[in-house]
Order: sequence, then structure tokens, then C-alpha cells
Amino acid sequence: MLRIHVSGVDLSRVRMATRPDAMWETILSFHRLRDRRGSTVFGKWRKESRTRLNGEARLLSTVVPPRGYFPDFLTPSQGSAEPFGLDAGMEALRDTPVDRIQEELGLLARNAPLARRASAGPPSAAALPEALAEGRTEPLGRLISTLRAYHRAAVEPYWPHIRASVEADRAVRGRALLDGGADELLATLPPMIRWRAPVLEADYPVDRELRLDGRGLLLQPSFFCRGTPVVYRDPSLPPVLVYPVTHPGAPAVAEPGPWLGRLVGHTRSAVLRSIGNGCTTSELARRTGVSLASASQHACVLREAGLVRTLRHGSSVLHTLTPLGAALIRGGAPLAVP
Repeated sequence: MLRIHVSGVDLSRVRMATRPDAMWETILSFHRLRDRRGSTVFGKWRKESRTRLNGEARLLSTVVPPRGYFPDFLTPSQGSAEPFGLDAGMEALRDTPVDRIQEELGLLARNAPLARRASAGPPSAAALPEALAEGRTEPLGRLISTLRAYHRAAVEPYWPHIRASVEADRAVRGRALLDGGADELLATLPPMIRWRAPVLEADYPVDRELRLDGRGLLLQPSFFCRGTPVVYRDPSLPPVLVYPVTHPGAPAVAEPGPWLGRLVGHTRSAVLRSIGNGCTTSELARRTGVSLASASQHACVLREAGLVRTLRHGSSVLHTLTPLGAALIRGGAPLAVP
């Protein structure tokens, strides 16, 4: 059980990350790559990603075991609501002090010696943690290059879908924040997280007590987080709670299909534009001047075309634009990648 102690000051400083964090998604996706569970969401992604990998998994497995602790320095934090893109995250990783690398790798060795031996791979890969602990620049550069290559193979091709999932979650949390403040926001987090003021409890592999001490809490939704949330082991780091987004059960990548051909006509274009930063079906009907049934049908078509994402919010459903839908409204402007 994880228990996060939230004071009144901390509650006023709870904030949502503005987008997915490339470093968290990269490291957590490596967990999902070696996990057979969640095949509905991750099965196709695993199969496709493995065909693009070229030995990166052998080296990464020496610093990221299949389960349990992995070094905090692999997912650097700025201590703000602005998550890292890939380049900024890699630079922050490169700037990690040597003594911190040594301390966290020592902790990794004590916590997961069997996992490391089982997944160490060839001698050159197995020696990476020891080489990193020596403080030389070449091993750290090798780790960063490997992380970049892994990200390009397993995360970057799916970034629009990852971003859409996180933005849909943000829309739900943002509406809760507007409706009832930070209390309501914390109360609407996924079921494995429970707000029992003044403590935020969560399912967790070990017993942990985290005291925010007035620093607030950054909520970071993650596509590749699964089952339980994740926090830094080092309590002195800026508090971040990484939690899984809700997956509606669709594959990680939606293949283009004939649905796009149905996106013709003034009414459906108006529906797409009216969704904007998120709205319920009732709000969509009012904004576009159509019946509730018609608004629901249009939203269904747009969702199946990959232009809209829908999540349940209490007794209602909340529709948000995917990056593809937003790009269509912008006239085909390119989508950003991390």
C-alpha cells in the first residue's frame, strides 16, 4: 500500500501534467514489452515493436528489471507541470550527478540481483551498471543512445495515440477539478487510487509512506503504466504520481479504415469542431443543435475514424479530440512528436 500524506497546502498545489512524459513512457513501455498481460491493449504493440528492436532490450534490461525498483534517474523530473520531451529528458539524464548514479545503481543491485542476472545478456551489456557507476561519460552516452533507439522503435510510432489517451484523461480530470476542486480531482483517479482525506492511498507492491511537506503533487497520466501507480523511491525528489490512463479496450494503434470516407457533410464537421477541448454528449447536442441521439451517433462515427476519444465521467461520457482530429481541424498541420 502506498500512502501519500496531503496537507491543505499540498492540496492547493496538486496539478496535472500538461502532456505525456517521454521518459516515463519509454521506461514503462519496456516493462510492458516483457509483460504478457494486457494483450488487448498491448499485444499488437508488443509484436510490432519487437520486430523493430535491434538488441536494445538486452542492454536496457541490466538497468530496468522486469519488476520492482528501477533507478529514479532514468525518469528525471523538473518538479513542475511541464513533462519532459525526449531531447530534454535525455539531456537531464546526461546531467545526472555521478554520486546519484552510484547510489541508485547500488540500490538496484541490492533489490534485484536475481532479475539482473537472469536478463543480463552478453558480457558487454552485463557490465553496463558497473561502468555507469564508475562515472565515465562513454557508458552513460551508450545508455542514452540505446534509450533513444528503443524509443524510436517502441514509443515514437505510437505517440499520437499515447498523447490522445493522456489528453482524454486530462479532460476528465480537468472537468472534475472545475466541478469540485482538488478534492474532486483526487477522488476521480483510477480505482486503484483512493482519496481518503488527508491521505491518498494506492495499491502498491510494498508499503510506502510519502509525505509531501508542502511541495504539492504532480499527477502524470501514462499510457504504459499498468495495474498500480508509480512514484520515485527517493522521497527528496519532487513528488510525482504516475498513474495508468483508462484504456477503452482498443488496440494501441488504430488502423486507417473506410470510416474516414464518412467524414463528409456540414453537420459532422460542426460536431468535430464543437468537441474542442472536451464535452459530454448532451453538451455536444446543445452546441450543434442536433438531437441527443444524433450527437451520439456522430461522435461514434468520429471515434471509429480515430478522430475522437470517449471516456466515461460519472454518469456521462466525455468526448475529446485525438491529435488526428485536431490536425484535421487545423487543415492537416503536422503532429508533434516527443
